[in-house]
Amino acid sequence: MTLAMDTRPAATVAPDPAKLGPLIERAINDVAAGYSGVLVSMGYHLGLYRAMTGAGPLSPRELARRSGCAERYLREWLNAQAASGYITYHAASGTYELTPEQAFVFADEDSPAFLPLAWQVVASMWADEKTSTEAIRTGKGVSWGEHDHRLYCGVAAFYRNGYRASLVSEWLPALDGVVDKLTDGAHVADIGCGHGHSTVLMAKAFPKSRFWGYDAHAGSIEAARRHAREAGVNDRVTFEVADATSYPARDYDLICFFDCLHDMGKPVAAAEYARKSLADGGTVLLVEPFANDKVEDNLNVVGRLYYSASTTMCCAHAISENGTHVLGAQAGEQQLAQVFQKAGFSRFRKAMATPFNLV
Repeated sequence: MTLAMDTRPAATVAPDPAKLGPLIERAINDVAAGYSGVLVSMGYHLGLYRAMTGAGPLSPRELARRSGCAERYLREWLNAQAASGYITYHAASGTYELTPEQAFVFADEDSPAFLPLAWQVVASMWADEKTSTEAIRTGKGVSWGEHDHRLYCGVAAFYRNGYRASLVSEWLPALDGVVDKLTDGAHVADIGCGHGHSTVLMAKAFPKSRFWGYDAHAGSIEAARRHAREAGVNDRVTFEVADATSYPARDYDLICFFDCLHDMGKPVAAAEYARKSLADGGTVLLVEPFANDKVEDNLNVVGRLYYSASTTMCCAHAISENGTHVLGAQAGEQQLAQVFQKAGFSRFRKAMATPFNLV
């Protein structure tokens, strides 16, 4: 007997207009956001937001003169940005203005809410669509280094200013006795350091301490070394290519995992290696994407962001390592605690949380 799949269309139920309308509206809003994100990135690279900062209301001609760009294009760009609420349109004068709040998000590169470079992650996800689609179909992994180059800069930029705003002023002080050790002079390892922004921030704040940043991605280590040189902390920071279970053990007083443990295929092994690499009385600082323990409690805009990234990046890399876990970017405190308990740690506590991170 030969069995064949029934390919006839399933019977359908007419959609409820009261539910269909809002769903379509949300999907169209997402499509519009995708369009607008491209223009945000272009506005950043063209210096349009900087040209508007503090200038008050500007006509398209005035912005063209300040930015050196073509006026006719700028009219459309300005209208698209105004429709998004990213700049303000004054109908009476036909001018456009970047308010202080809008500048905080789109022009101030030191702001913790600076977002234009975050769209580089989205661009990398589209560029990698074919690779990610094949991975989902076959179940194979995609390592970090296989992604489009815009991913690395986008992720670094997305996290950099959040670290700048909170790491030294809030997160480290929330750890018992760590700031005193860093002030007096400590050994610190930053595992999965990426472009090294977290390492450099700590090195600038604690000049008596010595820092090592480790990452398996050679391109990121090159960027980290450049950032250390630019920040003038080369005398106390070293960046090396190494993964979470092969970096040199130096009796570290502090070992940090910034938004990276969930990407690892062997997180328990990474935690075990960290425990063995700690000095007596040492501390591990774990910073992970914010998540509740239950899926239903993560069905919000932050969960939407992280689950999406997790599908194409975080889970994909963990699977590529053929390890023991695929935690994903929404692991939650309970799963993270289990990792460190299995690794032999005697104490695990949530020091604090932000809308985007568990610490």
